Amino acid sequence: MEIARSKIGFSVSQRKYILDLLTETGKVKKDTGKPVETDRYQRLVGKLIYLSHTRPDIAFAVSMVIQHMHSPKEAHLEAVYKILRYLEGTSGKCLFFGKHQKKGVEIFTDADWARSIENRKSTTGYCTFVWGNMTTWRSKKQNVVARSSVEAKFRAVAQGICEGL
Repeated sequence: MEIARSKIGFSVSQRKYILDLLTETGKVKKDTGKPVETDRYQRLVGKLIYLSHTRPDIAFAVSMVIQHMHSPKEAHLEAVYKILRYLEGTSGKCLFFGKHQKKGVEIFTDADWARSIENRKSTTGYCTFVWGNMTTWRSKKQNVVARSSVEAKFRAVAQGICEGL
């Protein structure tokens, strides 16, 4: 992890980790139709989970591939490769924590309604800002099936409040 400081704040980057991961996977080639090895898939997704701690831009995509950790198919591995290709082009992105006049905590939440085709569960997403800097973010499938979009969004708000507390 690389940390750079300046008078206006500091940034956190995992550029070297991304580049090492891309080198390890052979510059992210498309799947050739071979069977998917569960161990390899789980190892790659585990590394993406680690990266998502400093890369909120991949958090949702990573949450989607996590759902297939126990029985990955070629399409799921292709989704992992798409994330890796995106990381290859954006390896220099980092989190920046700057000085702000705004003092306080803000939480933003959202949810889709019954988006999952497999079980009709909704997905909650939220992010927390402390003194103007994003400090936490999450995307997670809800535990129960919501009966309406309002219920799905209410559950998202409740999750965001719990994070704030």
